[in-house]
Amino acid sequence: MPRIKAAVCHAFGEPFVIEDIEIRAPNDGEVEVTLAACAICHSDISYAMGIWGGSLPAVYGHEAAGTVTAAGPNAKGVAIGDKVVVTLIRSCGTCPSCASARPTNCEEPYDGDHGPIKTAAGGKLHQAMACGGFAEKVVVDASQVVILPDGISMAAASLLACGVITGIGAVVNAAKVRPGQDVVVIGAGGVGLNAIQGAKIAGARRIVAVDMEPSKLDVAREFGATDGVLASTDQPWREAKALMGRGADAVLVTVGVAAVYDQAPRYLAKGGNVVMVGMPASGAFSSYEAANFAASGQGMIGSKMGDVVIKRDIPWMVDLYAQGRLKLDELISGTWTLDQINEAIADTKTGAAKRNVIVF
Repeated sequence: MPRIKAAVCHAFGEPFVIEDIEIRAPNDGEVEVTLAACAICHSDISYAMGIWGGSLPAVYGHEAAGTVTAAGPNAKGVAIGDKVVVTLIRSCGTCPSCASARPTNCEEPYDGDHGPIKTAAGGKLHQAMACGGFAEKVVVDASQVVILPDGISMAAASLLACGVITGIGAVVNAAKVRPGQDVVVIGAGGVGLNAIQGAKIAGARRIVAVDMEPSKLDVAREFGATDGVLASTDQPWREAKALMGRGADAVLVTVGVAAVYDQAPRYLAKGGNVVMVGMPASGAFSSYEAANFAASGQGMIGSKMGDVVIKRDIPWMVDLYAQGRLKLDELISGTWTLDQINEAIADTKTGAAKRNVIVF
């Protein structure tokens, strides 16, 4: 089999190792994409730290863009030479979830241990999140890619594979925010900034960003937040409610911290919903007083990958970008080579970066 370079995780919490791996040709319904860029998502870091478990050795990375360089039989809707976004959303198209326009919850299992990649010695190598984008090439199902038009850089396009669609989709698809409603976004990192952009696009009246860092609140305003509240203040929900004049119609939690979920309902108006976007470590629990939800008609909604239909939603977002209504380039804090991936991850862990991008 052909060989490519990849960043391989051999042990949770340890640096990635840049090494040669084997990648097979695309099978039925699959495409090979030679990558130009792959952004670093906090989910990649969480997996590599072992907080959700998983199989090792593994190649992470799921926020990518590149050019189709090979296609298997029946790889519908895509051709060699197409510039594409590569997502982790692998959908069969026929299960109950896919048939009801919920491909992010596709019910057909995927075994990443027996995917298209192997170690240089031919041993097992896990293709994490059905993608494995910290590598020069990926082989993925054709359902995972969306063709890009000219006029968008590969680094900017890669962000559409996860962070952008997760944040915007959580607002428009999961929360179904309507013009004039009030939104609180807890966490002004990469996904949070895109939730803020989504709330602005949806026509929210007030968009209140909540974060521990004052500098992040300044950035949140650049992306559309009308107000900022420091999470470190005593009872920050009181300040947020004072700014809105009431509670929020939607509170989006974009950080993976269980304690934040304990506080999130305090920001809600009657009839409002907490949208659960950030994923705490396995085994982490939050608690609520159930009577308050029932008495106030409130709810909690889980949102996976923004509930997007990628071939519907990504072209819409690309068009918004072309119109100047969606910030993508401004999300990129820095670009790094594959050989620098451990430094890029360390920089991401500081919390200062919006998105770091590996460029090939």
